[in-house]
Amino acid sequence: MGKITGFMDYNRQTHEERDPAERTKDWDLYTIGLTEKEVQEQGARCMDCGVPTCHTGIDMENGTSGCPVYHLIPEWNDLVYRGQWKEALKKEHEKNNFPEFTGYTCPAPCEGACVLGIYEPPVAIRSVERAIIDKGFSEGWVKPEPPKKRTGKTVAIIGSGPAGLAAADQLNRAGHHVTVYERDAHIGGLLTYGIPEAKLPYDIIMRRIQLLKDEGIRFITNTEIGKDLQADQLKEDFDAVMLCTGATVPRTAGIEGEELNGVHFAMDFLHANTKSLLESNHTDGNYLSAKDKRVIVIGGGDTGTDCIATSMRHGCKSLTQFDKYRKKSTERDESKNPWPQWPVVHLDEYGHKEAAAIFGTDPRAYGIVAVKFTGDDAGNLKKVHTVEVIATKDAYGNRTQEVIPGTEKEWDADLVFLALGFTGPEQPLIESFGVDTTDRSTIEADHEDYRTNVDGVFAAGDARRGQSLVVWAINEGRGAARECDRYLMGSTVLP
Repeated sequence: MGKITGFMDYNRQTHEERDPAERTKDWDLYTIGLTEKEVQEQGARCMDCGVPTCHTGIDMENGTSGCPVYHLIPEWNDLVYRGQWKEALKKEHEKNNFPEFTGYTCPAPCEGACVLGIYEPPVAIRSVERAIIDKGFSEGWVKPEPPKKRTGKTVAIIGSGPAGLAAADQLNRAGHHVTVYERDAHIGGLLTYGIPEAKLPYDIIMRRIQLLKDEGIRFITNTEIGKDLQADQLKEDFDAVMLCTGATVPRTAGIEGEELNGVHFAMDFLHANTKSLLESNHTDGNYLSAKDKRVIVIGGGDTGTDCIATSMRHGCKSLTQFDKYRKKSTERDESKNPWPQWPVVHLDEYGHKEAAAIFGTDPRAYGIVAVKFTGDDAGNLKKVHTVEVIATKDAYGNRTQEVIPGTEKEWDADLVFLALGFTGPEQPLIESFGVDTTDRSTIEADHEDYRTNVDGVFAAGDARRGQSLVVWAINEGRGAARECDRYLMGSTVLP
């Protein structure tokens, strides 16, 4: 695939970024697309591997390796290199319903598994993926394709995140009548409310939602199942129901003072910010502002980075992010983290670059954990108390932290955002359907089967799998749709 000598002729090049300091003044997309020639050069770097590993997603130590939706990556890399963009778009859509969502937000485990990455910087797969779908929309190639025949079967999908949308798209293609229920005002779930506008603009989400509407999918917003509409009513009105509610219960810090004013879950902060931005451009004031506040973000993942970027756009006074791990090397440790595992290396994400541009230094404090929050007599947060730790493993191989004596420290703070991940889906809705759960509180349903213990009720995405990537949610939505179609029809036409 690509050009035989492409990986030697061209260096890796990804989407450029706007000036970190300037972009904190607005909510516009922080990246800049590559030129068509630059994208073709990146496609040319694909090596025609005898056994490509980029397109096969599997869970390995340290995370996912390869693409969970089994994207035909070498094929569309080659097509882009040869200028056959329309054919590349068809190949892209064969395995991924929403390449724009993954192209803008996915951490690209495909690149971590790229064979070229053993010796050289890997192929810029995500940049090529995004360029293909962007060109497809700009050229008008992506058009509504409603099914030619309807089956008469009806399916209700609860949750409009990536799993729910993928399932809806697939079931609609099979000819079923699909209704998606969303408790919030805007469609998209995590895509909309959990990812800042500067990273995934809402008009990109709505562009796809409009297509799904034009193809016959019905969306009902501001409707919470269990409150506005009961589970029994859904089971009576529809031939099948799919639970795609996500894993939205946040993990707490579990330390003293967590109840103080100023300590917030990261997703509450991001959700309110996006809702206010979309509905009033922040003029309604219905969001938590970090303006002129001393902000501390606890948690080193993508959600923590999004809190940094959002706080920077609000105009925070200072910002620090606590990372319980020591600063990583910029090079993969082959003895502990060999290819094709996800490379565990130091990265400067977009929020880190913005904080460094404004405040002059990396906002992260490494090898540190919070042990207590303290406040004033009115219950307002004033300080965060920390200790330094060393990450180790116990006798059973479980990760733990060893406290370093004498490293106690106090940090002034007005706002703390807890970005510590999620423990699972919300239980009231699950209980209303009577479905079994696992010891992790996720819905009990096997991968590749997706059936719950309740006849006609399926589960997919983070609600079944637990907190994971957008691309895994799309994988699950597609798979659950296939099995739902089989349940409804006796056999299935879906992949």
